Amino acid sequence: MPNMTGGQALMRSLHLEGIRVIFGLPGVQMYHAMDALYDHPDIRFITTRHEQATTYMADGFSRAGGGIGTALMVPGPGLLNASAGISTAYSASSSILVVCGQIERDLIGSDRGMLHEINDQIDVIKPITKSARRITDPTEIPTAVRSSFKDLTSGRPRPVEIEIPPETLAQTADIDLLEPEIEQRLSPDPESLSEAARILSSGKKPLIWAGGGAISSEAGEELLNLAEYIQSPVIMTAEGKGAISDRHPLSLGSLRLRNDPVAKDDPNFDVILAVGTRLAFPAWLDGQKVIQIDIDPSEAGRNYDNTHRLIGDAKVSLGQLLEQLKTIMSPAQNAYSMVDVLRKRRAETAIRVEPQESFLSAIRSAVPDDGILISGMTQMGYYARGFFPVYEPKTFMTSSYSGNLGYAFPFALGAKVAQPDKAVVALSGDGGFLFNSQELATAVQYDINAIVVVFNDSAYGNVMRDQVNRFDSRTIGVDLHNPDFMKLAEAYGARGLRANGPEDLENVISDAIAGNRPTLIEVPVGMMPTPFEN
Repeated sequence: MPNMTGGQALMRSLHLEGIRVIFGLPGVQMYHAMDALYDHPDIRFITTRHEQATTYMADGFSRAGGGIGTALMVPGPGLLNASAGISTAYSASSSILVVCGQIERDLIGSDRGMLHEINDQIDVIKPITKSARRITDPTEIPTAVRSSFKDLTSGRPRPVEIEIPPETLAQTADIDLLEPEIEQRLSPDPESLSEAARILSSGKKPLIWAGGGAISSEAGEELLNLAEYIQSPVIMTAEGKGAISDRHPLSLGSLRLRNDPVAKDDPNFDVILAVGTRLAFPAWLDGQKVIQIDIDPSEAGRNYDNTHRLIGDAKVSLGQLLEQLKTIMSPAQNAYSMVDVLRKRRAETAIRVEPQESFLSAIRSAVPDDGILISGMTQMGYYARGFFPVYEPKTFMTSSYSGNLGYAFPFALGAKVAQPDKAVVALSGDGGFLFNSQELATAVQYDINAIVVVFNDSAYGNVMRDQVNRFDSRTIGVDLHNPDFMKLAEAYGARGLRANGPEDLENVISDAIAGNRPTLIEVPVGMMPTPFEN
């Protein structure tokens, strides 16, 4: 039984679980954890300039396919600062590991006012984590890490937190490390699977409704195979964009922002196969029978009553469902022409908004098919959810229902660390970008060559427009004084470019991708019309 500090046990356990990148901001309670990193030069520690960025970057890393994104910070204000990114990962069902310090072990719960104390910290973080563990004995660290990774790699993906007091990290003990375990994907109940196959085979006009669970379970191939067998069109939520390519003849693209009548209009779909989506807007349906595939038993059927629940991993469930269907039905007749008519009708009835439409077209033309777009909480980001074509999974990402202003740029940095050979572009407004503009320093220091496009209207533009249109132009609290963004980029050592109009933006993004440097692109704009017409 090897003798080691708690900090060494922590880092060795993380290394055994495959962690090779940690986004963090070190401090006094984490000294012995940081010192233990010297034993693991193959773990890359990326120091951020604000704790908020640690978890945004971990989330971007995880969702872009880099593995479990890991964030490290001190307790109290460090964890509270990081909580914005934790809540985004929670809302988007993203697996990130949060490693946090604690105050002195014997004073936890004393409410004495120790440095960084929150009484009680673990209760603060529980609502936005799948699990949270406090470790006070160094010999318990390997078991706690193993249990945390079980939570991270099985069931619904969501953040997990562990917190460790400084004495526990410093204490030496004989500690047995644990080898990682491979978690098995959850298969659906056979009877429920058979009933799902029966319902789906009896439908004359099925529709597949794909959400983020189809992306996180990497179920794209299985989804496409089933869609082609039953000749079902596929509509995708913003989180599910890329589940199948928007170029595929069965793709209807993504749901619109406010209300999408796709399930209510002709051709009158009679069965909805919902894959990895909460169906948070049941009013968009019209009484159809729903088969809901979800890894989370608490989600299936929660928002829509007429639901057959199929609890299981989306990839496994879709594969098994197709095998069942092959035993009870022949391949459906080609529905491409019907889907093509519906695609054209959706395109004709959609309210296209300028200049958002032209800017997005320019961005799509410049970004390669496998390039990653981060749609920030800004005019362009909102519009992109409904109208930006996506051709591959894990290439379009949002803050989901958390809706955090300021997440896009640090999130893009994490995605770029996960996929250094792919173009990564974040869309931001000037207001949101300045939440985390200091991470330009992180990008330059660690050669994270992501691109951020800042649409600059010198305002919190969405709020300003609403105040103008809804409150007789009584604007308050929305005008912004911005820096010279070109000088700001230069001051950090990044590249600054300016694009005037959509055509210029396409060329500038192409230039930035080819330049392969941390790049800020400023796009001067005026007040934009609402992107929420649809």
